[in-house]
Amino acid sequence: MMKENRSASLFPKELVIESLKQSFVKLDPRTMFRNPIMFIVEVVTFVMLVVTVWSAAGGDATQGSFGYNMLVFMVLFLTLLFANFAEAIAEARGKAQADSLRKTREETPAKRVEAGGKITTVSSSQLKKGDIFICEAGDTIPSDGEIIEGLASIDESAITGESAPVIREAGGDKSSVTGGTKVLSDQIRVVVTTQPGESFLDKMIALVEGASRKKTPNEIALTILLAGFTLVFVVVCGTLKPLADYSGTQITIAAFISLFVCLIPTTIGGLLSAIGIAGMDRALRANVITKSGKAVETAGDIDTLLLDKTGTITIGNRKATQFYPVAGVDEHSFVQACLMASLSDETPEGKSIVELGRERGVRIRDLSTSGSRMIKFTAETKCSGVDLKDGTRIRKGAFDAIRRMSEGAGNKYPEEVAGLVEKISGNGGTPLVVSQDDFIIGVIELQDIIKPGIQERFERLRKMGVKTVMVTGDNPLTAKYIAEKAGVDDFIAEAKPEDKMNYIKKEQESGKLVAMMGDGTNDAPALAQANVGVAMNSGTQAAKEAGNMVDLDNDPTKLIEIVEIGKQLLMTRGTLTTFSIANDVAKYFAIVPALFMVAIPQLAALNIMHLHSPESAILSAVIFNAVIIPILIPLALRGVAYKPIGASALLRRNLLIYGVGGVIAPFIGIKLIDMVVSLFF
Repeated sequence: MMKENRSASLFPKELVIESLKQSFVKLDPRTMFRNPIMFIVEVVTFVMLVVTVWSAAGGDATQGSFGYNMLVFMVLFLTLLFANFAEAIAEARGKAQADSLRKTREETPAKRVEAGGKITTVSSSQLKKGDIFICEAGDTIPSDGEIIEGLASIDESAITGESAPVIREAGGDKSSVTGGTKVLSDQIRVVVTTQPGESFLDKMIALVEGASRKKTPNEIALTILLAGFTLVFVVVCGTLKPLADYSGTQITIAAFISLFVCLIPTTIGGLLSAIGIAGMDRALRANVITKSGKAVETAGDIDTLLLDKTGTITIGNRKATQFYPVAGVDEHSFVQACLMASLSDETPEGKSIVELGRERGVRIRDLSTSGSRMIKFTAETKCSGVDLKDGTRIRKGAFDAIRRMSEGAGNKYPEEVAGLVEKISGNGGTPLVVSQDDFIIGVIELQDIIKPGIQERFERLRKMGVKTVMVTGDNPLTAKYIAEKAGVDDFIAEAKPEDKMNYIKKEQESGKLVAMMGDGTNDAPALAQANVGVAMNSGTQAAKEAGNMVDLDNDPTKLIEIVEIGKQLLMTRGTLTTFSIANDVAKYFAIVPALFMVAIPQLAALNIMHLHSPESAILSAVIFNAVIIPILIPLALRGVAYKPIGASALLRRNLLIYGVGGVIAPFIGIKLIDMVVSLFF
């Protein structure tokens, strides 16, 4: 759904029509007051309306003709509409996303489990937090919840736009389900985790509509700065009155108002809200729900990025790459023992052992496991295996667990195995030690597969000034090897939840902003502590509530994209502010000489554009001031193209392009408009 819209036109016909309507609705002073710059423009536009009506009624003839005043009023009014349109079109894009989301929130029948086990069918709106419902193949999940029993394949395309089904199961970090998604196979029992009207979809809709969007700290600071500039130009325009009186120049109210509107930062004032809304919209189009605009902004200033190794830096599934039997053990017999211990092992590692055994020529049909008892892996034993019908016991697992088991039975731990374990760990692999009847018979090497292109992405982040930190439960040797191979700057080995928290706090105490991604309940404290916490949509409810962003695609590398979106938002705001202020300075030096050149001939030399007359100069400037806003709307919505270069290089680039460009554009634009306007004056 969302990804289909990523390349959609910035100005679909339906959104433009609705935004044009909202441009007039937003003229309400109570709405305009939230944007001080444009509110001031609205006030002086009203004053210009009074002057226009006065001139039409035959008032003071020295204030210009009715036609000229009317034209100035219309241009000022269009300036307001263009600024409102910029904000409205940005909001409309978010509301269009919300409308699409609403389609997935329709009333859905729910099979609620009552006391005593009885199942009744009720509407999804009747489900309350703590209720339990059952979903079977073909059912639409009626509410957000956590799977407490079962496993199912689920179609989440209604939320994420992806058609590939995903597996959700009880008891892990992939237990969360979202209302509106569809069960494709099997049966699950789910406990409702939200109250009616507070589901994840409800929150998403409220967020993307942007109706109650609060200004971010950066926006507030910039608004204060722009208000300061406005006060400066109030003083500047005020000083022109005594200068005009001294020189004998007649300056009309229309001229004063036009000059004032041209000089205050109306360009960025008109686009500021649109830039912030568009930043959240770009995150949404990347399938990331942000709980505030501040989170997107903060992502742009991130100094440190914590990433899980598994699934982020590596493919996610370790693969068996080599069998190492100890001296005196036949390799074929060792491989057979490894396969018998793995035939019923449904983990990716277990399946890869079977696959590697096949490649080594061991035929599965030659292995007899009938009547055997499979031993599943547990966190306590750190091993798994099989008890064969003839009494043979085969175990495979962590070297320390198998070593204790073997030495506990009175057997010696071979030095050869200790060397193999150290060698495999040093090469970034994971050693699985195998024993038969408590005698160690060899080692299986598992290797993490580094994701293609991940080194380039980390280098890209390094150029942005972001430090990358890999978080893993592996031993320090393995962690060091993977970190060096992937190109991360630091790593946390044998990481526990408190280790992540402590690392984040340490970085923050040194004045740094930290981001991390997680999906489990044990990640919740760190997600809450991080300045930017991105939770997986497939993760637990605790993780989603703790983070300030939710990734609908469940893609751990999305954090890198979020950082780029945040930096693009800050860049867009900074570059357009630079352009706007440069515009104001250029317009001042373009208009003032033309305004006084008749009374003060010496100023004619400064009229480098040779504007036709004071009237045409003022009118040309105010028209340029109005039309530049809609011209920049696409840039505000799309964002300035981001390149991963240093901050100083970025500043130089933006000053060159948007600073110099902001000075040059008014001279060219005002001159061209003056050439047309002079035909009528």
